[in-house]
Amino acid sequence: MRAGQKRRHQNAKLLLEQLNHLKQLQDKDIINHTSPEQRLLKQWQSERLQRTHADLLHNPRYKPAVEFFLEELYGNKDFSRRDSDMERAAPLLIKTMPANVLHTLAMGIELNVLSHELDAKLLQVLIQDLGVKEQITEAAYAKAYRLCDNYARRARQIELIDMLGKDLDRAVHNPFVYAAVLMSKGPAHLAGFGQLHEFIESGFKAFRHMAGAQEFLQTIVGREQQILDRIYSGHPHPFRQFPL
Repeated sequence: MRAGQKRRHQNAKLLLEQLNHLKQLQDKDIINHTSPEQRLLKQWQSERLQRTHADLLHNPRYKPAVEFFLEELYGNKDFSRRDSDMERAAPLLIKTMPANVLHTLAMGIELNVLSHELDAKLLQVLIQDLGVKEQITEAAYAKAYRLCDNYARRARQIELIDMLGKDLDRAVHNPFVYAAVLMSKGPAHLAGFGQLHEFIESGFKAFRHMAGAQEFLQTIVGREQQILDRIYSGHPHPFRQFPL
């Protein structure tokens, strides 16, 4: 097996594994986009991220990439159609997409799955242990984080953000890969996978717009890691004072 074929096979296998994990969460109702509790948590997290990275959000160079993360990965909206599209489209994606894109998709799904698992536990602690009902406070959120006692998995979540960003940055500067994504738009819509392709295309366009994601990723990852460390050290206001 040639190196390119081997890489495609490995990335296809990784994508299918992550899709299987996603399906397991859906079957267990861990992912429920209509749940008021999950929507409350997502809304709080989205607003927190907007505050933490407000300077990047208002920077024309970085704005599309921040919006991609906020709306397409952490957004407070129903992603069930996109998730369903991903499962149904897997054979077509594996057949037609470059190996680099398959790896990027696998990283994105792994981040999605891990985030759902972590947030399900966080929500359970907020509701059952801390009695949160209609409003999440900074203090309650940070306390629930510590009670979950999963620092290593939260650190992995931040690492995946970095890996996904670097994957996208490499892919968008490969003319063949970028052209393949754009050219697949028509067939994807005709096959009924329009929402899925819009997700893929928006990520590629956002990172291509930046013309280099190193500073962006270093800023995002650095801040999120510092916040995680602040939370676990008991800092009274772990989300404040950004940018430093």
